[in-house]
Amino acid sequence: MTPENKQEFIRQKANEHIVGEDEKILWSLHAVRKLRIEGLRKAKVEKSLKKCIIIEDYHKTDGRLLPDCLVLGFVNKEPVHAVIAIDIDLDRIFIVTVYRPAAERWESDWKKRKN
Repeated sequence: MTPENKQEFIRQKANEHIVGEDEKILWSLHAVRKLRIEGLRKAKVEKSLKKCIIIEDYHKTDGRLLPDCLVLGFVNKEPVHAVIAIDIDLDRIFIVTVYRPAAERWESDWKKRKN
């Protein structure tokens, strides 16, 4: 699956997601814990996925069970990163972790790690 296909799939599932009826976004326990630490809300992060962009693509061969990637979205104009696993077989996405990127670790566009 190309990064472009992954990005489109994530955006599509975010648009199709209906809480309590047609769940297309699942959350890991770790990601839910990170929400609290980061002061974020599920609904806001899920909404940000509708326009997210992939900034790092990870390969299934890296010991990962599902193809996944790091995406950049915005919540109230603030950058948010999320690692998203793509589950095509079950027609859903899985949020592995979510966090606010730190300025000392990321370039000003929030898309590239500093050296």
